[in-house]
Amino acid sequence: MSYTKKTCEEFVEVLASKAPTPGGGGASALTGAIGVALGNMVGSLTVGKKKYAEVEEEIKAMMEASAKLQADLLELVQKDAECFEPLAAAYGMPKETDEQKAEKERVLEQATKDACEVPFEIMEKCCQGIDLCGEFAEKGSVMATSDAGAGAIFCKAALQAASLNVYINTKSLKDREYAQQANEKSDAMLKEYMAKADAIIDAVFAALK
Repeated sequence: MSYTKKTCEEFVEVLASKAPTPGGGGASALTGAIGVALGNMVGSLTVGKKKYAEVEEEIKAMMEASAKLQADLLELVQKDAECFEPLAAAYGMPKETDEQKAEKERVLEQATKDACEVPFEIMEKCCQGIDLCGEFAEKGSVMATSDAGAGAIFCKAALQAASLNVYINTKSLKDREYAQQANEKSDAMLKEYMAKADAIIDAVFAALK
């Protein structure tokens, strides 16, 4: 099932249901894609305007990067759902004998580690989205400044939401060294890019008021 091919109504409906996917990860990826698209909208409203001729080529390059990032995040909506399937299957494995218990624990541990990878990808893409929204806010049309700010808000929310999927998975890992490294990687992205997003958002509010 391709979740990105659904209508907005269908996606939200299945998101609200008891179906295991899509969940927070897929919603984070979609939110990030929306944030990046809002930044790209600023570019679309800037290109071709005489006032911004000096930065037009730079804006076009930013738009190209945004389009790629937007596509990547939409792919991660689906990828997040797919990576959950092995984890769900691992929880359903039998554990009647010692051998079965050991095998279930091994498979579950690996599936949980694998389930951390997509949220990390989403976080990394959202960080890139925040950077781009900041550039669009700084260099793009002043008539669309609010869209750049909104894009940064969406990317920030998606970044923070995706991190929750990392933490819920690392919490259950037996390999605490791996868990600590994963948590530290997530912590570092949050520390740097939550602050970056806030600075962009504050600057946009200041420009609009």
